[in-house]
Amino acid sequence: MAEMFSTKGRYALRTMADLGSHEGWVSLGDVAERQDISRKYLEQIISLLVKAKLVESQRGKKGGYRLARPADEYTLGEILRAVEGNLAPVSCLDCTSGELCPKIESCTTVDIWRDLGKVTSAFLDSKTLADLIGPDGSDSCAV
Repeated sequence: MAEMFSTKGRYALRTMADLGSHEGWVSLGDVAERQDISRKYLEQIISLLVKAKLVESQRGKKGGYRLARPADEYTLGEILRAVEGNLAPVSCLDCTSGELCPKIESCTTVDIWRDLGKVTSAFLDSKTLADLIGPDGSDSCAV
């Protein structure tokens, strides 16, 4: 079975959990090392998170990255949408391209995929980043 979320989505959740479990500005190199993610790939992910205003950045010796708001104010769905684009379980339901599948009207499986997408979105929107971090503030993410 193909994966529903790319490494970009999984790494974005791990990165956000890492930032949320540390006080102040955190260097990208430290996150990359702790999460065992290539720094170059992490730079791509963090730029999407900054662009979505989920993460703040500061240049300089004492700079780095930090969450833009408290961890309990982020949903996992929001984070995944920022880097994945959408949470559609199949490409024919991905409305971001502006093209509809030519078989959408006659497809016998589209309702199942649509329902799966709704359930997935509802679940991920019901979970917060704080749920990944845990009550003691340590990154308990095993995504």
